Amino acid sequence: MKITVTRLHHVQVCIPTGKEDEARRFYTGILGFKEIDKPEALKANGGLWYRVGDIELHIGTEPFTEHSKRHPAFEVENIDQIKKYLKRHSVKIKNEIQIPGMNRFSFFDPFTNRIEFLELDR
Repeated sequence: MKITVTRLHHVQVCIPTGKEDEARRFYTGILGFKEIDKPEALKANGGLWYRVGDIELHIGTEPFTEHSKRHPAFEVENIDQIKKYLKRHSVKIKNEIQIPGMNRFSFFDPFTNRIEFLELDR
């Protein structure tokens, strides 16, 4: 059997329970991501969902853990301008090992989730 994947649907990162308002300030306020409604059956679990490009970013709640490799990577345009913008907002930046054909860096949300932005050389 051949498994055919058509696209990435969503990525989930986690925040401490009860920190949705702080997450909104970062993901909506600074990053400008568009919040979408969670299904009614999942709202009691807490967290937030966002539309980011053509995928979803699900932000779940759980007891806090640090130092995870979990992260979404989003392809963006004007990566250098974005990096400057995030620095102006005191967002912690992590310079990544560069890979031929792309420019990339990571940053951390207020809950230490790592998020990677990359721009392909075209």
